[in-house]
Amino acid sequence: MSRTARLFQLMQALRSGPSPKTSVKLAQDLGVSARTVHRDIDALRGLGAVIDGEAGFGFTLIEDATLPPLGFTDDELEALVLGLREVQSIGDPSLAEAASDALRKLQGRLPPRQSHRLSHAVLAAARFARPAKPTIEVADLRQATWDERTIDFAYTDGKGEETRRRVDPLSIVYMDRASVLLSWCHLRQDFRVFRLDRMREMFVTDDSFRPNRVPMLRQALAQIRAEREAKDREQNI
Repeated sequence: MSRTARLFQLMQALRSGPSPKTSVKLAQDLGVSARTVHRDIDALRGLGAVIDGEAGFGFTLIEDATLPPLGFTDDELEALVLGLREVQSIGDPSLAEAASDALRKLQGRLPPRQSHRLSHAVLAAARFARPAKPTIEVADLRQATWDERTIDFAYTDGKGEETRRRVDPLSIVYMDRASVLLSWCHLRQDFRVFRLDRMREMFVTDDSFRPNRVPMLRQALAQIRAEREAKDREQNI
């Protein structure tokens, strides 16, 4: 196998499946030694690929924008179109516009046959009733979540009771009837879900909870799953 082919296969291996990937696992997948994997990782980094990690901890491909992009299979293209059209239907204004821009970029960069397929995709996404409209700037909330910055806001619950909350935002979830924020609530000292259409007067503070968002999100999702499983067991008794 040529070195060029081996580097391409290594990129494919780094792109696919869960990360990080150890050099031992990569070596087994590619049929080479771990030392060769380390040399090839260095070569890819020299070509512009951003690969996080080191020997003993595993490697994660962060960005490979300087390398030739992967093509899409027809099914992958249909999935992309369907997902972006769904975002156009349920996303906040800036996110919906970004989805439209992404579709236009795909249109201009795909080979002619797939560009035609994108224009006439057989799949579509339609919502007869959109989720309740958020009463805050969702783009600001998304940025605060990425930046791992604590936020303050006023909130009205389902009973009409009003409170002021300070939370660490973890994830925004687009559901059927409303978009919600999954967060750690400083008042309740627990994970809480807030509807975006019941939030107002949001303020992004200077307090940072970096680098805890990802592990906190995992814990929150695990707690939600455990509560759901417990509820299902009670209903089956």
